Amino acid sequence: MTMSAVAHLLVPFLLCIALANTHIFDKVLVDVTYDHYAEKKVDDLPAFLAMPFNCLINSGYIILGIYWILQRMSDSKNSSGAAYTKDVFALMAVAYGPVQWVRLATLRRAPSVLDQWFTLPIFAWVLVWCNVIEQGWSSRYALMVESCSILSYGLALFHDRGFEVALGFHVSCAVFKGVRAQMSHGDTQSMRYLWLAVLSCAGFVVLKLLDHSLAEYWVFQNLTGHFWSKVCDILQFHYSFCFLTRLSENAQKRSL
Repeated sequence: MTMSAVAHLLVPFLLCIALANTHIFDKVLVDVTYDHYAEKKVDDLPAFLAMPFNCLINSGYIILGIYWILQRMSDSKNSSGAAYTKDVFALMAVAYGPVQWVRLATLRRAPSVLDQWFTLPIFAWVLVWCNVIEQGWSSRYALMVESCSILSYGLALFHDRGFEVALGFHVSCAVFKGVRAQMSHGDTQSMRYLWLAVLSCAGFVVLKLLDHSLAEYWVFQNLTGHFWSKVCDILQFHYSFCFLTRLSENAQKRSL
């Protein structure tokens, strides 16, 4: 992993943290109470384990990110920066886990805003990686996509559902770009990864929305819908890595 990948993540990451701790987002609709979650708060546990299962599952993002950082890819001229793109994506996973954990531990507005905000450039990075596969690394394209993605969170300032609109657009663009890349460079295995990523994304959305409804059934009263939505989110991350690294390898073989 290069230091440039670390810097690539840290600059916008720290900028967003600084902005989230101002009064700019005071009117953004975020949930800052434990009532939002179906899992019961355990008063005898420290704050970072207030909801044990929903808190601990966030370590999955960190483990996943470290795993993919350790997976080596060729960064030859033919690979067009795929290794760099993979490392940035993995660092996003590593950073995202603690943000969600801090949100549950503190119930403060700033980490709640960041939990939403960071979701957008994560999905947007799929577009960047697909562009690397199809046309090679472009700093201009990466900067444009990331900037637009980060700025799109401004929709949350104008409407209570602004974030959901931005997220829906990001998911749609990621799926569209993924399908296009599959058509150009995919095979049977990459198609399987693509379907698993899309199904995991659907599971993430549905289980999160049905968190309280599912809690009426005993099987979802400890390991709640929100917990399983995070499991799906981690799987979505993982299968996206599998899909994009497979396409990168296919593209490199064809170029040789």
